[in-house]
Amino acid sequence: MVLASHLAQVIEPETKDLGGFLARRVLPSDTRTMVGPFIFFDHLGPAVFPPGKGLDVRPHPHINLATLTYLFEGVILHRDSLGSVQEIHPGAVNWMTAGRGITHSERSPDWTRPIESTLHGIQTWIALPDAHEETDPWFHHYAAAEMPSWETGGASIKLIAGQLGDRTSPVKTFSPILYLDVELAGNAEFTLPALYSEQAVYAVTPGIALNQEPLTVHTMALLKSGESVTLSTDQPARCIVIGGEPVGPRQKWWNFVSSRPERIEQAKRDWQDWKFPEVPEETEFIPLPEA
Repeated sequence: MVLASHLAQVIEPETKDLGGFLARRVLPSDTRTMVGPFIFFDHLGPAVFPPGKGLDVRPHPHINLATLTYLFEGVILHRDSLGSVQEIHPGAVNWMTAGRGITHSERSPDWTRPIESTLHGIQTWIALPDAHEETDPWFHHYAAAEMPSWETGGASIKLIAGQLGDRTSPVKTFSPILYLDVELAGNAEFTLPALYSEQAVYAVTPGIALNQEPLTVHTMALLKSGESVTLSTDQPARCIVIGGEPVGPRQKWWNFVSSRPERIEQAKRDWQDWKFPEVPEETEFIPLPEA
C-alpha cells in the first residue's frame, strides 16, 4: 500500500464476537500495538438487542491500566469491586483505573431489557506509566456536560481527555494524552494540530478525508510524527482522534496489561486463586482463558 505523505500507517480492524454483538478491534493489531498510551481500541456495535436481551459482560479482572468507556448510543451499567455502580449514557465518560488490580462487570440495566435497545460506542484501555502501574484502583464518572465542547468550521468537537489549545478535559490522566470526538457537517473542515508524537484518526462513519485523502470507514490512520492534518467531508461524518506520548513497551494478555511479563503471570494465578476482589451483587465471573 502506498501511503499519503501525512500517514505513517493505516490499521485495519479485526471483528470480534463479544457474545450477542460485534466489535471492531483496532488496537492491539498484528501491525501496531499502541498509539501513545492507548493499547486497546474497540468500536462497539452499533448493536440492536431485541426485548429480553442485552449486554452481559460478567465480572473480569484488570491490572496496570485504565479503561475509558464512551458511548454514542445506549446505556451500560458499570459495577466494580470498589462498590461503584454507575450507568453511562452517551457523551459521558467512565474512567476506571485498575492499578494493582480491580474487577468489574458491564451489563445492560434492567430497565432497558423489556424493550429493544441499541448500543454503540468506543471502549479504550490506556496503559499506565511505570510509576503508576501499581497505584490504588479508583473509578470516576464524568457527566457529558462536563466535557469541553465547541464548534468550528462546521465541526462539533468534544474533548474527552487531555488538552487542546486552552481547553482541558476534567478527566484525570497519568500521562500526556489526547482523545477527541469530532462530528463534521457536510463540507466541514477541522485542522488537527501536531500536539503529540503519536496521533491517529479512526473513521466511525464513511466520508472522512485527511488532507483530501479518503479514509476508509472503520480504519485508523496513524499520522506521521509532527504532521498536522485537515479533517474534511462532503457529508455528515464522525471520527475519533486518539494520541499522546508513549509510556514504554507493554505486554497484553487477555485483560491484563503490564510492562513486566512476570506481573501478568502473577495476575493469572491471582484470578485462578480468587485473590482479586469481588464485585458486590455479582455471582458470575469470566474464567481465565486456557490460552
